Amino acid sequence: MNLPSVQEIIDDIEFLDDWESRYQYIIDLGKQLPEMPEADRLPELKVKGCQSDVWLITQTEGDTLHFRVYSDAMIVKGLLALVMAAYNHKTAAEITAFDIEGFFQAIDLEKHLSPTRGNGLKAIVAKIQTTAAHAL
Repeated sequence: MNLPSVQEIIDDIEFLDDWESRYQYIIDLGKQLPEMPEADRLPELKVKGCQSDVWLITQTEGDTLHFRVYSDAMIVKGLLALVMAAYNHKTAAEITAFDIEGFFQAIDLEKHLSPTRGNGLKAIVAKIQTTAAHAL
């Protein structure tokens, strides 16, 4: 998975004129996420608090956390790609130090999401941040 960096995403989204184009960009990011085999989509790996089905698998390699995520909803996959750009392949310290709210504000994201999508996004972020905090 070769997602753009957080700064590249901010720059790309700022370049786009309207939210229809920005949504399409976010959906296209989600298409870059690898598929998750159905066998890996276990109930205990589902993220609670999301309207759509979202699965999160965490693997640790040394002090680096690696995540695999999946959703069957296109826009949610795009939101997961944003979160992966911020958190995947980072140390627990980098994850807990990263200003995810600042990232979302920089791309003007939250006011363009429905309340249920926003809550789901917060649930995913909270799960990853909790995982990182426990790894410290």
